[in-house]
Amino acid sequence: MLRIESLRRDRFGPFDFGPFDLALAPGEACAVTGPSGAGKSVLLRMIADLDPSEGRVSLDGIDREAMPAPLWRRQVTYLAAEPGWWAETVAEHFSADAPARLDPERMALLLPPEVFGWPVARLSTGERQRLALLRALAGGPRVLLLDEPTASLDPDSVRGAEAVIEARRAAGLSVVLVSHDPAQVTRLTTRRLAVAGGRPL
Repeated sequence: MLRIESLRRDRFGPFDFGPFDLALAPGEACAVTGPSGAGKSVLLRMIADLDPSEGRVSLDGIDREAMPAPLWRRQVTYLAAEPGWWAETVAEHFSADAPARLDPERMALLLPPEVFGWPVARLSTGERQRLALLRALAGGPRVLLLDEPTASLDPDSVRGAEAVIEARRAAGLSVVLVSHDPAQVTRLTTRRLAVAGGRPL
């Protein structure tokens, strides 16, 4: 179980941020909703230990501070709305065995098998977003923090991405989702955490 207790940050921009509390069981999905600028993305980054914060975040009773940051982020993985690419080719962002392991999900995301051999510069915005989801799943995370994961996708690709997320949820993946699409929130989540001005409502 992912547990967040009194997660907060003093004087973030124009306001204090938090405190937030959340307990998320395996296979459970929670939407973080609110207007632009409310702090939704910041909350995800704080959970992932990418932005400074105070309070307690734990996974199965083990505090985030008790494990190395790279290990925490492999288990509690953040997928940004505009994911970064640091190498020239797609293959360099995946382990050698990943293409075979991820083949069913690659197909669901409507990506051709040769995509792993492409240069990143060749990718469209939608292809980058779908591959970033595949990359986030490649490490076998326990919790996935999704920030507008389908914002650049056409309807068929959205359906594929949602099917991949739902299949992983059925296998025990916990999901925290930021989305401005109310229909997607209804389809993918059963709980909501509303945020405004950096605070829960």
